Amino acid sequence: QLQAFGGGLVQAGGSLRLSCAVSGRTFRGYAVAWFRQAPGMERDFVAAINRNNAGYIYADSVKGRFTISSDNARNAVYLQMNSLRPEDTAVYYCAASRRLTQAVDSYNYWGQGTLVTVSS
Repeated sequence: QLQAFGGGLVQAGGSLRLSCAVSGRTFRGYAVAWFRQAPGMERDFVAAINRNNAGYIYADSVKGRFTISSDNARNAVYLQMNSLRPEDTAVYYCAASRRLTQAVDSYNYWGQGTLVTVSS
């Protein structure tokens, strides 16, 4: 089970940290990713991390601004978001997959979303 939280309202240029709490199963060896979905848009990949070897991938749109990390002792995955832009406004979801991939269809376990709103 995955649960995302930490969203909120922030001004452009500001920062937020999202957390994804992993419970019920450890998802050891899984990749955990963040996706986001703006109103009327498809769900887009943001970042993913392999909880075993800390390998990671990012969408081009967030490289250099967002950082994904995993704290296996706390069973949590974080997304530090800096230099936020209005176009980052979306509902953010965390999800787990056996593969480190950007493909949304590869993720079988999903948490509920948390809303991030970036004002201009």
